Amino acid sequence: MLGKPIAIFFSTARDAIARGLLRLHVTPNKLTFAGMVLTLGVGACYAIGAGQTFAWDLDPHATSGSYLLLAAALLILASACDMLDGAVARIGNLSTQFGAFLDSTLDRYSDFVIYAGIALYYASREEPNVTAIALSMMGFFNGFMISYSRARAEDIIEKCSVGYWQRGERSAAVLIATFAHNIPALVVQQAILPLFTVIRRMAHTHLVLSGKTPIADVREGGFWMKIRLWRYPRMSWAYDVVTGANILWLIFVRFEIPDVLGDLLRG
Repeated sequence: MLGKPIAIFFSTARDAIARGLLRLHVTPNKLTFAGMVLTLGVGACYAIGAGQTFAWDLDPHATSGSYLLLAAALLILASACDMLDGAVARIGNLSTQFGAFLDSTLDRYSDFVIYAGIALYYASREEPNVTAIALSMMGFFNGFMISYSRARAEDIIEKCSVGYWQRGERSAAVLIATFAHNIPALVVQQAILPLFTVIRRMAHTHLVLSGKTPIADVREGGFWMKIRLWRYPRMSWAYDVVTGANILWLIFVRFEIPDVLGDLLRG
């Protein structure tokens, strides 16, 4: 399994950096706000160059993808802040209810800024593409509904963290697509696949409220359950297979939305 050693490496590095930040008197809320500010820069880069190709030329006025390189760098820093604020709060015993609320709230703004930037790019073309704009907004809406469905469900049941497309997976998809200079593949992926996580959380909540016990581990279910690889937990071979397929899509499946889909909604 690839997931386990990667997770151990990142968690160890994260906690070591968090301890260093605590010695510098950096608070979790400062990291949360810093991540939001960095994400605003990411959104601006998308608005200017979401459709650019590989950045062979670093001149920002060239037609290559220098804006996406900058977006990728800012995303790494923003993601680091997103990981570190919780670690600093935990290790430094600085956790507060307001801090958790602030983190979740600004996460939604960060998600919006990313997809709004992509939508603005398609809206500002000489021929704006309504379909691409709608797909971008659907990508944001899916992410929002994944978070909302869990928050609302956990008001009435104990836990509802099921589904593949959690925040970590969605953030990784954005980062990979940005480095690969393949935003169209990201937009199509996020407009469709995360919807199934929302549906699964709805189904899970309905089962629990109906007095039934959902299968905790798909490996304990029947044949039809076991072959649904996307339902396996993190750090399992099936999860790695599904994640690998999503990564391959973001890197190698290349197209322009106007060329493949035209503008279906405008039509």
